[in-house]
Amino acid sequence: MSVKEKIFMARVADQAERYEDMVSFLTEVIKLKDEDLNTEERNLLSVGFKNLISSRRAAWRTVGAIEQNDKYSEYSADCANYKKKIEGELADQCKKVIKIVKDHSLAKATEAESKTFYLKMIGDYYRYIAETAKDALLSEVTDGAMEYYNKATEASKDLKPYNSTRLGLALNFSVFYYEVKSDIPKACTLAEEALEQAKENIDNMDNEDARDALSIVELLKENLSLWKEEGEDDEAQKVEDL
Repeated sequence: MSVKEKIFMARVADQAERYEDMVSFLTEVIKLKDEDLNTEERNLLSVGFKNLISSRRAAWRTVGAIEQNDKYSEYSADCANYKKKIEGELADQCKKVIKIVKDHSLAKATEAESKTFYLKMIGDYYRYIAETAKDALLSEVTDGAMEYYNKATEASKDLKPYNSTRLGLALNFSVFYYEVKSDIPKACTLAEEALEQAKENIDNMDNEDARDALSIVELLKENLSLWKEEGEDDEAQKVEDL
């Protein structure tokens, strides 16, 4: 199949919710193209990767909640073993995504937008492993996420403050500080800085910029509100990322 056909089949796989097939088609596209993916193709890749692991992230949380329920205490060991199995699958899938992006996508990125996109993506998938990891693995993937989020932040300095990729990075990096590092003040600082910088430049947005940016701005505001409330009542909250 040609690149065009593989991209079409990736869209078909997306509609059919066959996300492993979708990622397979897109990985072939990445390897076949001499140049970087365009914005539409990058977004398709992001959707495929995210959906590939979302079911396992959700499954891990569900099993964990059942494991902690006193009503099912006699099955807690079984739930713990099952959760460990899901953790392994999640880590393997995330490592697969990281390798693809490092080995093929990032090497072809020449502009700040795509570099930021890929560096952020690597940070994101290290973070997803960190959500369930323990001990040495947790330390390894936390360091990996921090490294690539920092690299993405450096690359994003050439983007406008209201650029959706830059805002999405600020959102996910702040969630990393909240969920993985348990550093609420730093999470709040990152979110506040991104919101303030975007607000100062909002008059320069065109319609397309505004549509993409404002949805992320709302997520930043929601998280910031939750985190500040938590600072007052010390109760963990579910936060939003991309």
